[in-house]
Amino acid sequence: MRVAVIGSGAVGGAIAAMLARAGHDVEVTARGDNLDAIREGGIRLTGAWGDYTAMVLANELMTRGAELVIVATKAQDAPAAIAANSRMLRGVPVVVIQNGLEGMATARKASPRSDIVGGLATFATSYLTPGEICVTTAGPTYLGVAAGVSDVPARYAAKILAEVMPTTVVANFVGAQWTKLVINQVNALPAITGLSVQAVIKNPQLRRIMTASMRENVRVAGTSGVRFEKLQGLSRRGLRLFSHLPLWLGQLLPMLMSARVGATPNPGSTLQSIRRGQPTEIDYLNGAVVNAAKALGRTAPINAALTAMVHDVESSGVFLSPAQVVERSQQPS
Repeated sequence: MRVAVIGSGAVGGAIAAMLARAGHDVEVTARGDNLDAIREGGIRLTGAWGDYTAMVLANELMTRGAELVIVATKAQDAPAAIAANSRMLRGVPVVVIQNGLEGMATARKASPRSDIVGGLATFATSYLTPGEICVTTAGPTYLGVAAGVSDVPARYAAKILAEVMPTTVVANFVGAQWTKLVINQVNALPAITGLSVQAVIKNPQLRRIMTASMRENVRVAGTSGVRFEKLQGLSRRGLRLFSHLPLWLGQLLPMLMSARVGATPNPGSTLQSIRRGQPTEIDYLNGAVVNAAKALGRTAPINAALTAMVHDVESSGVFLSPAQVVERSQQPS
């Protein structure tokens, strides 16, 4: 089957390599050094899903039609990437695998004649160098559609992706997005400090801040009427309980998440962007919680502080020490 992957970074590159290994005819879009590296030596995949070099067609834009398109750019790059390829997307199922809450709405606006499927990747990948990706933690991919829309395109895409990685269609996709947003709370502090996810969670002060940001996330979602979907062991009931636990006890959640990540240092996607000198997705992660709170007439001070600190590191290139992070965070007692 012909499959196109728009965006061949850590997530898109891993998916493209896995699809090519299964025998699909894959075209990827890429830019700059990454495009040159893929054209010359393919996508080199290592880690939890095995070692494989996928020789795929690579161009700046799609050059041919496909039977399935996967968009795996950073959230802020999606509108332009989809619009630039819109001629090739008409009438084709488009799976938008992105963090945050806006992926499907953005794709529908940019490609209104396509069947849009939302996607959430819970596997962890590191973009090592152009054309080289390591899967540090295996995990399933979740697909879904907007409320009231037929899930046939999602089931079609899931059948293809399930050949190469665990893939599930969920009915409550908005709830799944919010659960993934809780999981993505591990990203901000590594980006601010330059430390791995595991190192951040090992630090008592930083772990406390991360726990507070997660709890703030859950409370905002609850006030918004969100029904969390179960992902990676996080259930609706468990998250509701977590939001009411004392902060010291709630720290068990990030500690469990660190154990699930494993021993291989995981920088998180936001720190990877900073290391490459690229804009981060922080406005679609912690910033999404801030915006959702604002829509309710409330505030999310922990997430607002973390978002601001990530932007400061983006602009200055200087990481903050744990003590500086504590000083700048508004922590509850």
